[in-house]
This record gives sequence, C-alpha cells and structure tokens, in this order.
Amino acid sequence: MKRVLLTGATGFIGRHCLPALAARGFDEIHAVSTREATTGDDELKSDAVRAGVRWHRADLLSGVEAERLVASLRPSHLLHMAWYAEPGKYWTSPLNEEWRRASVRLFKAFAEHGGARMVAAGTCAEYDWGGDGYCVESETPLAPATPYGKAKHALHGALDELARARGLSAAWGRIFFLYGAHEHPQRLVSSVIRALLRDEAARCTHGEQLRDFLYVRDVADAFAALLASDARGAFNIASGDAVSLKTIVGKIAEKLNRPGLIELGAIPAPAGEPPLLAADVSRLREEVGWSPAYTLDAGLDASISWWRGRMDNPA
Repeated sequence: MKRVLLTGATGFIGRHCLPALAARGFDEIHAVSTREATTGDDELKSDAVRAGVRWHRADLLSGVEAERLVASLRPSHLLHMAWYAEPGKYWTSPLNEEWRRASVRLFKAFAEHGGARMVAAGTCAEYDWGGDGYCVESETPLAPATPYGKAKHALHGALDELARARGLSAAWGRIFFLYGAHEHPQRLVSSVIRALLRDEAARCTHGEQLRDFLYVRDVADAFAALLASDARGAFNIASGDAVSLKTIVGKIAEKLNRPGLIELGAIPAPAGEPPLLAADVSRLREEVGWSPAYTLDAGLDASISWWRGRMDNPA
C-alpha cells in the first residue's frame, strides 16, 4: 500500500500534485490544508475527487497537530510542498525559519510512525548566484543569500541527516522558475497575461535576464515521479532550457496580438540580479526518467486560456 501525505495541497504547485500522484499509482492520497480545502474552488474539488483525495485539516506550524496527523495516517510516503510563499515577502520573512523548524518536526514524526520515502521542495536560491549561473547539483556551490534560501538549504541538510540516521529514502527537488494556472497575479507571466487581456500596458524590466522556466503541471509531475522513484539526493526541477524574459513576454504578446503593449525597460531590474539562472537536469532525466510534457509555447497557451476563463468569469 502506497499511502502518501501531501502538504501544501492547496498551493500553486501542491494542487497540481493531486492528479500527478494519482497518475503515478499511489493507492491513497491524503492532503492536508489549514482551511476547508475545496470551498469555492470547483477546479480543485474536481481534481481531488478524480484523484480520490482524502482531505485533512491541520496547522503544520503546530507540532502537536502535525504529530497527531502523521500518527493517525501512518503514511508510507511524504511529499512536503508547504511553505510560506507570498510574492515579494517570502524572500526575507521570519516565517522561513518557522517553516524550517516545523518541517523538521514533520520529518521526524514521519520517520517515527513507519514512513519509508520522503521528498521535499527546495529552491534554486540555495545555489551561489555569483558564479556562471548554470547550476549542477554536484558541482555548483551552495551559498544562499536570502533567509528563504538559507532556511531551505538548512532543511535539506536536516532531511539528509535524518534519512541516514533512520535508514529512510529521501530526495530533494530544487525548483527554478515556474508559471501556469493558479499562479499569483503579481508574478511575471500572470501579470503580463492579465495586463494584455485588459488591453493595458505590461511594464517590464529590460528583459535580458535568462531564466529556466517550467510549466507548473510539469513541476508537479516531476515531484510525483521523484517520489515514486528510489532516487536519492538533490535534483534540479526545471526544463534545462534558459530563455530571456523578453522572449517570454514577447511570446505572450504575440499570442494575444498585443505586441505594442509590452514596455521593456519601464521598471528597473533588481540590483545584483544574475544575468543567467539555468539548471542542469541530467539527474532528473537519467535517474528518474522524467522529462517535461509541455513546451514553453504549450505552457503559455494553457496559461493564457486559464486566465482568460478566470477573467471572463471572476466568480
């Protein structure tokens, strides 16, 4: 019996993990949320019903509630996606340290109640961004510069240590850049799509930055595949292809026939922003056997379609 506990199940990535886990053959999918998960969210409710998800309410920042949940379910697998992720705030928030401590408690409870396989979400912000920008798990130095990156890096160390001490199987997925349905409206792809659908200018930086983007459904499926495998250690979760931000916003404008509304250079780029952040995905491809299902164009088409429906029917 493969019984998986998914945290962060109502989040941007977590909600897409529900059908991905079902497709990967997990017998029981248990999802935890701090609120009534599907109230007013027909899309999430539909995905959860099809996947046969069993919902649980718990505050994972509470050690007592996390322990009680794991003790009652005794999952064989844990996919830990929950974290504080408010755009513009999560990089420096003190909640990063709270989530690190809570995650360690969750991992320990999982180990103590018969768990066998753990996978958790990390970030490309764990890497040293002062190098050439091409990130390889076994070669690129780990030197996070933000509280967010430092907390994730410390959690990865705790996961590895616990797995070795308890004889558990564990892996860590470092997420690069993503976009897609249910993305926060302030993030790049969503903000540009929303502006152009309203026939408003999309104000951007110079757009020369090269980034490795992956459609959110692919991100979720990569984590499900990693959990279903026996692979251990850190894995980059990305496409392996870097494209400029101006290429991405240009594609959106072309698809919506509104190229004149893109204003490159209208806002300053963040100070010290690296020109390139890209992932080597050899480990993910060769050891897990995973590759993306969506091209950049297909992912942008799906994102535009989702936002168009959302804006046409706000309820």
